[in-house]
Amino acid sequence: MSDRKPRIRWHIVVFLAPAVAVYSAFMVFPLFNTLRLALYTEVDNVRQFAGLENFRRLFFDPLWADAFWNALGNNVWFFVIHMLVQNPIGILLAAILSHPAIRFVSFYRSVFFIPTILSFVIVGFAWKLILSPIWGIAPALLDAVGLKSLYAPWLGKEEYALTTLALVSVWQFVGIPMMLIYAALLTIPDEILEAGEIDGITGWSAFWKIKLPLILPAIGIISILTFVGNFNAFDLIYAAQGALAGPNFSTDILGTFLYRTFFGFQLQLGDPHMGAAIATAMFGIILVGVCIYLFGIQTRLRRYQF
Repeated sequence: MSDRKPRIRWHIVVFLAPAVAVYSAFMVFPLFNTLRLALYTEVDNVRQFAGLENFRRLFFDPLWADAFWNALGNNVWFFVIHMLVQNPIGILLAAILSHPAIRFVSFYRSVFFIPTILSFVIVGFAWKLILSPIWGIAPALLDAVGLKSLYAPWLGKEEYALTTLALVSVWQFVGIPMMLIYAALLTIPDEILEAGEIDGITGWSAFWKIKLPLILPAIGIISILTFVGNFNAFDLIYAAQGALAGPNFSTDILGTFLYRTFFGFQLQLGDPHMGAAIATAMFGIILVGVCIYLFGIQTRLRRYQF
């Protein structure tokens, strides 16, 4: 037996060190600093350790809890619309574009994907102008097809504003699930589809019985990416409705609530410690959701044991 010690592979350390340093400086350190800030408060401009008091106030004190639970509920609805509208449409578009009889596939892929590269600010202001009852083109377009009676100032009504912005977000990002599912469909071996044709499984029946079970892992990844992205959302709401997320906070989500709390807005003074508590709560929600997916869903998706 050889007594030679295993050689340390220094080249791995050398290549990983820059990435680890950058990631730690811009991700790990800010995360732990946020957690630290959430455990303190300021009294007469003196920072004092408060333990979990900020979280108690955030969850149970009506001064903070009402706004927090309203923002969380809005965030959940924002996510649900994306799951029920964006992802199914993305899957449908991918299934259509993957059909060999469809022509100009590259053109259609580009058309659906281009909105995803647009700035949130551009999308927010553009749709705000389009839906405006004063100078927007939406009333005229509905009038042209005889549906003007259906028009309403959707961004100005509490019951419609959040849903409207969620659908705008769906319009912008439907290209992402479409492209991911399209790529997953292309990886399905032709032999499997040919075997299904021999058994008489063709057309949409082949999609439901063969293709869909094989792309479930990709759908799972899209779902968790949608969850993380929606619970980190901020830009579109801020661009379209401002930091107050009107009307009457009906479009307020955790991102806008965090912004107003941390930095302050108009007559509201900024409170970094309560803002850090909100950010920590957002991190906890996302962490729980990701863990549920990784340990409770991903294994089943891989084994198709539903």
